[in-house]
Amino acid sequence: MLDGVGARPGFRRRRSRGAPYDAPMKTVLLVDDEPKIRELARDYLEHAGFAVILAGDGRTALDQARVRSPDLIVLDLGLPEVDGLEVIRTLRRDSSIPIVVLTARDDELDKLLGLELGADDYVTKPFSPRELVARVKAVLRRSERADEPSDVIRAGDVSLDVPRMRVEVDGRPVELTPTEFALLATLARRPGRIFTRSQLLDALRGVAFESYERAIDTHVKNLRRKIEPDPRSPRYVLTVYGVGYRFADERPT
Repeated sequence: MLDGVGARPGFRRRRSRGAPYDAPMKTVLLVDDEPKIRELARDYLEHAGFAVILAGDGRTALDQARVRSPDLIVLDLGLPEVDGLEVIRTLRRDSSIPIVVLTARDDELDKLLGLELGADDYVTKPFSPRELVARVKAVLRRSERADEPSDVIRAGDVSLDVPRMRVEVDGRPVELTPTEFALLATLARRPGRIFTRSQLLDALRGVAFESYERAIDTHVKNLRRKIEPDPRSPRYVLTVYGVGYRFADERPT
């Protein structure tokens, strides 16, 4: 087990689901000020094949992130010393490390602020440790896919030829406006990632677009009408109530 300063992420001591012996482990920095939550989440993450570094406050988290360079951070927002939002803000000045935030069930504002500052996903407390592991794996998969540049975006049944601005859904060509294409491309590049309306607005600055967040809802409605088999029950562009939108991906239920 890895527990704070001095522990070193190493290599698998046992094979996990077909992985070769001595395959390098992904390292997760787990930050929470509640020892029981840290210990429980650590046990599940280690059982899933991750090396885990622990921190109990924001200042230690920043030190560990700088010294240890983990592959992903699970970050509680209600931290002593330096709160979680400030940790995200500091990390995002020079790092794109994936971040999954932990929030209280009723802290909708914190969810929005965490995502606006650059978090990749969130889990609400109380949470299932299995759900947390699934979210960590999903964010790491999305992060690895996003690092692979491509002129063609494929997400499920949806294919976008970016240079030609062509879209096919389940093999069927679909005509989109430049704004709709840019919106779909932003979402489909990172399936499963939650985008707030403000983030989508920022992503569309390069096209003629109304400069207010609720205009996003109108364009999503028009996009769904064109690409969804049933716009009233979307399969691809999904609403995250109180937060924003995401493109469908494998997600824990």
